[in-house]
Amino acid sequence: MSHRGWVRFFARFMLGLIFFMAGWHKCFVMTPLGHARFYFTGPYADTWIPHWLLLVTGTIVPVVELIAGAQLLVGLRVRDALIALGMILLLVTYGHLLKEPLFSIIDHIFPRFILLAIVFLLPAEEDRFSLDAWLSAR
Repeated sequence: MSHRGWVRFFARFMLGLIFFMAGWHKCFVMTPLGHARFYFTGPYADTWIPHWLLLVTGTIVPVVELIAGAQLLVGLRVRDALIALGMILLLVTYGHLLKEPLFSIIDHIFPRFILLAIVFLLPAEEDRFSLDAWLSAR
């Protein structure tokens, strides 16, 4: 495997771990409804966003993180997973900036975006440790 393939593999797997573990915690420890209450409906009740939208979004985010994170770990439909997680990062960025217009994305959001960009930009065919590669070789 090339250097680019290894970098893509490491970045894909790290990003997968980050989102899978977050999704696992939010789905099976907090529960999706608990996540929605703690991070969405409570803190954003005083914003323009309707309660029903906060509730739906807050319950869907953990499931998407869990599934897309698992997809990255095994390398299945990686592009789709990256797009889903990119949307999550946009949502989280907007949410933080809505509450705090000068919020710094450096500690939490930006590192995840960098890993996402690396995986997205490096050639998929060079990442041989993925189900996508295995399926395309068959």
